[in-house]
Amino acid sequence: MTLVLGVDSSTQACKVVVVDAATGAVVRQGRAAHPGGTEVDPEVWWTALQAAIAEAGGVGDVAAWAVGGQQHGMVALDAEGCVIRPALLWNDTRSAGAARDLVAEFGADALVERTGLVPVASFTITKLRWLRDHEPEHAARVAAVALPHDWLTWRLRGFGPEGDAPRGPRLEELVTDRSDASGAGYWDPATGGYDRELLIAALGHDAILPRVLGPREHVLDADGRRVAPGAGDNAAAALGVGARVGDVVVSIGTSGTVFAVSAQRTIDPSGTVAGFADADGHFLPLVATLNAARVLDAIAGVLGVDHDELSRLALAAESGAGGLTLVPYFEGERTPNLPDATASLTGMTLASTTRENLARAAVEGMLSGLAAGLEALRGLGVPLERAVLIGGGARSAAVQRIAPAILGLPVQVPAPGEYVALGAARQAASVLSPV
Repeated sequence: MTLVLGVDSSTQACKVVVVDAATGAVVRQGRAAHPGGTEVDPEVWWTALQAAIAEAGGVGDVAAWAVGGQQHGMVALDAEGCVIRPALLWNDTRSAGAARDLVAEFGADALVERTGLVPVASFTITKLRWLRDHEPEHAARVAAVALPHDWLTWRLRGFGPEGDAPRGPRLEELVTDRSDASGAGYWDPATGGYDRELLIAALGHDAILPRVLGPREHVLDADGRRVAPGAGDNAAAALGVGARVGDVVVSIGTSGTVFAVSAQRTIDPSGTVAGFADADGHFLPLVATLNAARVLDAIAGVLGVDHDELSRLALAAESGAGGLTLVPYFEGERTPNLPDATASLTGMTLASTTRENLARAAVEGMLSGLAAGLEALRGLGVPLERAVLIGGGARSAAVQRIAPAILGLPVQVPAPGEYVALGAARQAASVLSPV
């Protein structure tokens, strides 16, 4: 049996799976928690990765490996390979002003044509501009910029600061993949190269950036194992569920993401759809929503029930919830862009205001928010033929039953699994084939 290892270094935790390369069956796995917050010392990720790998039985019998990870985080390195300051994560919003400045300087239309993105606080380019403007002494020291999965791949291959890594601080050995590069804000999906002018406009000077590996390209670790390019978390999840052109993955977690595998790149000057690349040579246009599984959490709390009972109540009500409508903007919303919005419940009558209808309205309202993401993709001509539901919210029986009508597509719900790590493992298996 040939074994491969896949990693999911997410915001909350590091998860590792070791799988049979031929069948994809999970042989063993490990996990280690990450701290909360919107900035994190990357050494914490490195410690968690080593702990998760140890819990999964190590890499001694593994033939290849790959790392999937949270997108956009800024890991700034000096010339000695040391981390200059804690990494700013995707959910750190202090760079919102920097995003507005970049849009004002270059224009939304020009930026989306050059990078597929209109900058928002999530993206790495805005964090670099924030660093330049607010911590110029740190910005001046930056010799290389990596994303979380790039940096962890580099460390696990044996590179790092002198005295802390057997292969030393060879910054030119940083590698990434097109999916994660496409979320930085200074990578051109049309040419597959970095846009150095935008990098310099953000950071204030040029810097080493990870080499972008092709989907089937590999490098080696210190022990000669093949190392696949890895991927951003959404692209790795698409690999994990086997998504193909025409599929749209609807991830119902704390927040929601809707992303489709597309043969063509998308350009959306409104910024609603981020024009990411995928990890397999295609594109991965993505829409994010703020309100997803927590909508169900909130209404289950109001009703004083668990999620199984919430599903039972929702399925006991008729479609349309008797006219009861929940607009679930509990924490504002990103799609549509309504950061100061609040949730509202309308259509309340003596007849409609029942526990069953409220449960149904919660499920329908949450799914309607995600359906808006599908409509944004359709509006750009992205073909959508099947929806694949993943994430904690997809385990709800009511969500599974109601989703086809709300989303307007056939729905597949794969068994719960660590799909980012499984996608990374699948990618690792692919580089074992002769090239």
